[in-house]
Amino acid sequence: MPPESQRFQAYCGANPPRFQNAAELECAKVLDYYGVPWDYEPRSFVLERDPDGRVVEAFRPDFYLPEQDLYLEITVMKQSLVTRKNRKVRKLRERYPGTRIKLFYKRDIERLAERYRLDLVS
Repeated sequence: MPPESQRFQAYCGANPPRFQNAAELECAKVLDYYGVPWDYEPRSFVLERDPDGRVVEAFRPDFYLPEQDLYLEITVMKQSLVTRKNRKVRKLRERYPGTRIKLFYKRDIERLAERYRLDLVS
């Protein structure tokens, strides 16, 4: 998606966010509406390196909430296809034990959309 032209009041990032899908945009709008400071994809976590030290696998969670010191990953994939995301979250927790992360699944996003009357056109 192109950079969001909307001005976010609670956004803490340096550059305009470029959301990957409508669900991320709508989650950003909810965070912003409630005045929750957030940043979009501010950090990549190295999950695996090859024997020469080159990065083989990395993970960049969608949102960071600095006041909660919490990362959020949003996935709108079918539940049967989220195994890879779950594995990455598990690896992140193992390699960075002090890092807090929450994974929101499609069903969580659908509930959020219903509750806040969001338009989640993917």
